[in-house]
Amino acid sequence: MDTRLIDVIGRTSANALGGKLELHTVGDLVRHYPRRYVERGKLTDIAGLEVGEYVTVIATVQSATTRPMRTRRGKLMNCTIRDAKGATLSCTFFNAQKVQSFIQVGRTLMFSGTVSVFRTGRQTTLQLTHPEFEELEEDAEDRPYISIYPATKGVRSQAIARSVRQVLALLDDPTDPLPEDLRHEHELMPLGAALRKIHVPQSEADRHAAKGRLVWDEAFGVQLALSLQRERAMHRPAAPSPRKAGGLLEAFDAILPFPLTAGQKSVGEEIADDLGRPLPMNRLVQGDVGAGKTVVALRAMLQVVDNGRQAAMLAPTEVLATQHARSLRAMLGPLGNGGELGSSDRATRITLLTGSMSTAERRQALLDIQSGAAGIVVGTHAIIEDTVGFAELGLVVVDEQHRFGVEQRDALRGRGERTPHLLVMTATPIPRTVAMTVYGDLEVSALTELPKGRSPIRTTVVPAGEKPSWLERVWARIREEVAAGHQCYVVFPRVGGEYAAASKKKGRDPEDADDPDDAGADGDDGERRPPLAVLDIGPKLAEGPLAGLRIGILHGKLPAEEKDAVMRAFDAAELDVLMATTVIEVGVDVPNATGMIIMDADRFGLSQLHQLRGRVGRGSAPGVCLLVTDMPGGTTARERLDAIASTTDGFELARLDLELRREGDILGSSQSGRRSGLKLLSLLRHEKVISAARLSAARLVASDPGLGNHPGLRALVAETVGDEEAAAYLDKV
Repeated sequence: MDTRLIDVIGRTSANALGGKLELHTVGDLVRHYPRRYVERGKLTDIAGLEVGEYVTVIATVQSATTRPMRTRRGKLMNCTIRDAKGATLSCTFFNAQKVQSFIQVGRTLMFSGTVSVFRTGRQTTLQLTHPEFEELEEDAEDRPYISIYPATKGVRSQAIARSVRQVLALLDDPTDPLPEDLRHEHELMPLGAALRKIHVPQSEADRHAAKGRLVWDEAFGVQLALSLQRERAMHRPAAPSPRKAGGLLEAFDAILPFPLTAGQKSVGEEIADDLGRPLPMNRLVQGDVGAGKTVVALRAMLQVVDNGRQAAMLAPTEVLATQHARSLRAMLGPLGNGGELGSSDRATRITLLTGSMSTAERRQALLDIQSGAAGIVVGTHAIIEDTVGFAELGLVVVDEQHRFGVEQRDALRGRGERTPHLLVMTATPIPRTVAMTVYGDLEVSALTELPKGRSPIRTTVVPAGEKPSWLERVWARIREEVAAGHQCYVVFPRVGGEYAAASKKKGRDPEDADDPDDAGADGDDGERRPPLAVLDIGPKLAEGPLAGLRIGILHGKLPAEEKDAVMRAFDAAELDVLMATTVIEVGVDVPNATGMIIMDADRFGLSQLHQLRGRVGRGSAPGVCLLVTDMPGGTTARERLDAIASTTDGFELARLDLELRREGDILGSSQSGRRSGLKLLSLLRHEKVISAARLSAARLVASDPGLGNHPGLRALVAETVGDEEAAAYLDKV
């Protein structure tokens, strides 16, 4: 499996596979699995096609013409194909320049796609729109299945299939890492047979059994890594912080102006029990927008403070860190003014630490943290700098974990002689399979109910490209909300203005987006206009349809003092409309804000849109969210928007998001710089496999800590998650 491809298939083929697909060894190639199969006996005759049917036909290109597209740049190709029985079918390809070297008159190809109807006047024609196509192998007739591989420009599926068969003919069966009793327990075929049959199956049963074995290996490798980390964590001491009678937590509960939900009480009990143990808590609390996670986190921090230790809360942005510090102080009241005149004897001090503080402010904050005067420290990544020293850090709360790199989170978790407890919070609900796979070394708690008093939010897609007049109604709706005494947000995907110009000069992306996870949109081949920018469009709105309203602008490039001033003005209802980037995505809490308009909404992912929508409806008045887009109906981008308009259930949206996006980077390998070994494992389709693998892995690691008696399984862990250090990397997620 470690043999270089160049020694097996020759320099030309090996260089192509290595240069284009990063396949360098025999193992790399045999684990480049087919993405689908075509069964020879089920090829469709053109004459029997039905509209809406997904078909695969073998046909010869009879004619091919190209013309410029009418509504956008680029060329369109129309071709007619004819099968062996003489029936013909029309095919249409966008971006003709990418396919014209393959779609040539006289060439016989295999075409796959969904049959649709094309009308010109009164004439109706069946066609395939932008179908997939592959060349036919010369010796394919003697195999029941044609394997179709993930390919790229310069390396077609046919060439990959030929190289795979060449390698399989010479390959000895690799040593099977799975113990024989485990294979029998789960009815798994040997590894060597699975690798052969997934590439060259002779039956449907072959394909199913081979894929089942290889999916199991991937799930098992991940769960072994996580089990190893859980086992290792059992030997790291933590400072126990049990509940204290008559302490700060008890005093806070007594002044809470609202009752805790059943979920907050239940999760609070789980956290309290964890904090009281001498082993480090590693818990993920997920809850929909507005589920009351901040109160849960604050109660945990107060329990730690009651034991003479400190708690640190990390937020992804300075705006959110400042907002958190302000919210915590407001909730605690006199209990959060430790050391100040008139404060309670039991009060603690809340200290904010961000990268943009003045030298004097930073010096005082560091002194409060190091002396222990600050019981609760709130900040951005500046908290984890080496210059920040804690008296005794007992708990780390990470808000919106997807915004932090794994190394940053681990830097805080590894502080001090004893490991601090870790509480991770996310308002992006995570499907159970994702939690088991990505956060498998964390205990998972869920807040599934919203506190009483939260108002409903109605979400509507505004198709500005198809119905421009609807955009006028958007601005009118803002005026209506303001006239009723409420406030509104208008969100843009990028900053623009001088920041975009500076980015161009420095060779960076001119979009200068606040959020690096800008989802983009399907159909974007570099032909779309740039995303709308708050500094470019905001002033035009202020002078035009929103003239006369009090408008503020907020984005991540503003100085910290200015950001804070704008946010305070909006919070105090001194502004009617806040035009912003995604800097307001999480944590911002203005109960009087009822309107959320998201421009170029198709540029955001589902979780982002759900987070943004959660900024409204936080008071007694219902919220409205308008998703403005120029993407046409039927595109994946519009499917995302229709999905979020259809439900406010964050857990359902999380599943839809997983379906609409690729699952690929399950382990975060792009963040760590490593290549993931996961090729087949699906978080949606393989929940039972993941659950079974988790149980088996836990049992095996319990009997053989460190897997010293199972070298094959250690190799499986390394192969699955990237390399020898990747198992430790998983503990940092």
